[in-house]
Amino acid sequence: MEIKNLCKKAFEVKHDVAKLTTNEKNKILMDAAEQLIEDSEAIIAANKVDMKNAVENNMPQGLQDRLLLTVERIEDMAEGVRQIANLDDPIGNVLSMNKRPNGLLIGKKVVPLGVVGVIYEARPNVTSDVFGLCLKTGNCAILKGGKDAINSNIAIVNCLKKALLKNEAPIDAVSIIEDTSREKTYELMKMNQYIDVLIPRGGKGLIKSVVDNSTIPVIETGTGNCHIYVDESADFDKAIAIIENAKTQRIGVCNAAESLVINKKIASEFLPRLYTVLTNKKVKLYVDEEAMACLGDVTSVYEATEEDWGMEYLDYKISVKVVESIEEAIKHINRYNTGHSEAIITENYSRAQKFLDEIDAACVYVNASTRFTDGNEFGFGAEIGISTQKIHARGPMGLEALTSSKYIIYGNGQIR
Repeated sequence: MEIKNLCKKAFEVKHDVAKLTTNEKNKILMDAAEQLIEDSEAIIAANKVDMKNAVENNMPQGLQDRLLLTVERIEDMAEGVRQIANLDDPIGNVLSMNKRPNGLLIGKKVVPLGVVGVIYEARPNVTSDVFGLCLKTGNCAILKGGKDAINSNIAIVNCLKKALLKNEAPIDAVSIIEDTSREKTYELMKMNQYIDVLIPRGGKGLIKSVVDNSTIPVIETGTGNCHIYVDESADFDKAIAIIENAKTQRIGVCNAAESLVINKKIASEFLPRLYTVLTNKKVKLYVDEEAMACLGDVTSVYEATEEDWGMEYLDYKISVKVVESIEEAIKHINRYNTGHSEAIITENYSRAQKFLDEIDAACVYVNASTRFTDGNEFGFGAEIGISTQKIHARGPMGLEALTSSKYIIYGNGQIR
């Protein structure tokens, strides 16, 4: 189907989707979760085609991990949809109601955005997450996944449409653009006549392309050059466990740690211990002169360049910067971060508070892994992306980020 026709169909049913009751939406979501489990064999078969192509195209290991679907991961997708169903429905909530001197009652009510377009890369689980969040908020979803996951995405959308059909809801509440060409992506970016908001979810190049070329309002999600600062008062065991988790649990995700900042007072003692743990996990360290001096003549350690300080590796690599103070650490992080997630490891309350106050990022942690920046972990059931901008939505975007508001005014014959 041509993109224009697909967008037009979503536009034509958006008011019907907006009128679905909470119970109707929850029933569709619960059925969609069951359908994902029921169709898991077909979804995995489609994913195997994508994985085969990924191997043949030498896709990096971290991205292959993002692409892979297993029975367990499909069960997690289904559970994410169920969690969305169990969340409170924000649509229809009246946020305020004030009486004016002339007797008018002026209130503010939560409403859907309308038609939400999402452009994303090799993350097939995003397909069900976006559907769940958009449906719960009364929005239609138009999906443009990358070519690497196209077979998986089509299989998942076919499954979701079955749940809509079962409940006699508009099947155009979710649609996928099957042509993965760059030309079609640019065409989608110009569909402002039908799409209310566009959300890019992927690498730096994709996000920049959408921001630069879209005629549709964009909610900008960001890449993740996430830092961990190890303060002079840090508990070493706690710091090493957090860094190991943040760097190695999953390397191909935006909330993985990519940069370490270490206080000079502990660097000579701390870095050799950390080096052993990270290199056992096959992590390569890109370090400054101070860190190099602390580590000596060892393998898997390389001299950092200016480019390394701002790099989102999505790989078994991490940069290491040694600093004199927390002030220098904050300055370095605020210069090179992407506004995603930053953490401090410290046992000092005042420095923890200083870090929380002065770091400019969507999520700032004290003594915890950056890997928690996730819609599910934040209690949202799922997320449509991590917003690193400061307008409308910031951080993991759950249900509230997919809503707008309108003023409702009650009168009794007032004229002006």
